[in-house]
Amino acid sequence: MFPADAYNHTDSELLKSENSHNRDAGSTASTAILVGDRLLVANVGDSRAVISRGGNAIAVSRDHKPDQSDERERIENAGGFVMWAGTWRVGGVLAVSRAFGDRLLKQYVVADPEIQEEKIDDSLEFLILASDGLWDVFSNEDAVAMAKEVEDPEDSAKKLVREALKKGSADNITCVVVRFLENKTASSSHVSSSSSNQMPPLGDLAISSNEANQVQTDSKNISSRNKPDQNVTNHKPITASSSVTDEVSGNGMGNKPKNTVNQKPVPESSSTME
Repeated sequence: MFPADAYNHTDSELLKSENSHNRDAGSTASTAILVGDRLLVANVGDSRAVISRGGNAIAVSRDHKPDQSDERERIENAGGFVMWAGTWRVGGVLAVSRAFGDRLLKQYVVADPEIQEEKIDDSLEFLILASDGLWDVFSNEDAVAMAKEVEDPEDSAKKLVREALKKGSADNITCVVVRFLENKTASSSHVSSSSSNQMPPLGDLAISSNEANQVQTDSKNISSRNKPDQNVTNHKPITASSSVTDEVSGNGMGNKPKNTVNQKPVPESSSTME
């Protein structure tokens, strides 16, 4: 299936880049693809996709955490371990169990996406894709309730980011709101601290073998993936070639122990994931 191939290709390309520069960076991602009357959502890590269906908030992705029984079993079967270091971490370092990159933990931290499918019908109102900087301070229900108050998706995404910062989120925030219209096309928006990027309606996007009406990939940098708070240089998110992911930073929390070497921003992947 396309999302799995795209995710694995992106992971491979990032690892090649990191190996050539002797760096160890990583990113999570959440992706939504519209194919006919189906919405396919793929993710690795703890970026999250939430829909509003009939007024109810429904998570359509699962945060990948090392203490989940299936994830812990997979890690331990591969020879790794999970331990408590402020939170549950792979090898005592990384607080997500799936991610792009992270080459030093790659044997345990895979980039295989989980994929969920939702039917597009009259009850589906909108979709929120966001990094954990938003979900650290918003429940799914509260985020949906706030997004519902604002009709324009760009303004809705901006409001969510502003409120997350007011609530004290100290992690990087990326937020995308996609509103489904009565004719079942959709408009989507990006938000950042200084600008927003309007994407074309999904009806204007052609489906090809390499790009099946993908709405947006919501990627995060290494500093937003819940490693211990230390001096780690912030990294730009990995974005696919067809769109730009805007990022709002709080106090970019370092995510690795003190002995981690500071790293330069992750270069854009050549993946066709978006």
